[in-house]
Amino acid sequence: MSESTDRSLQPLDAVHRHPDELIEETVRAIEGVVQQGHLSVEVLMVTEEMVMMKIRRGKGLIDPSHVHEDHESVATLISGRMRNYIGDEEFISEAGSVWRHPPGVVHSSEALEDCVQIEVKTPARKTWA
Repeated sequence: MSESTDRSLQPLDAVHRHPDELIEETVRAIEGVVQQGHLSVEVLMVTEEMVMMKIRRGKGLIDPSHVHEDHESVATLISGRMRNYIGDEEFISEAGSVWRHPPGVVHSSEALEDCVQIEVKTPARKTWA
């Protein structure tokens, strides 16, 4: 996905959303990099400044190295285990682990188990297709 493309997400009018309103979307690629395994996203809330998402990763998913130039992300793992690579560092994340992807830093991951994470991007950007 080109950085010159407008990737801004429109804020939602809602101040509350019921789980029945959420749509799980299968992800084929992030930043134009094709995913290797099951990955899905549910957009939970979008404001002027951020997007909050629930992300599901199937065991064995390889999220290849990629970079976000126009935003940063903060995430927490709700369930499962995954290996995260952020810059030159490697981490094993378990339920309760928290990490961030600073703008311009290469990162990737591997789902060691089925995983559910919550991620916030600021500013709100759609990086998946």
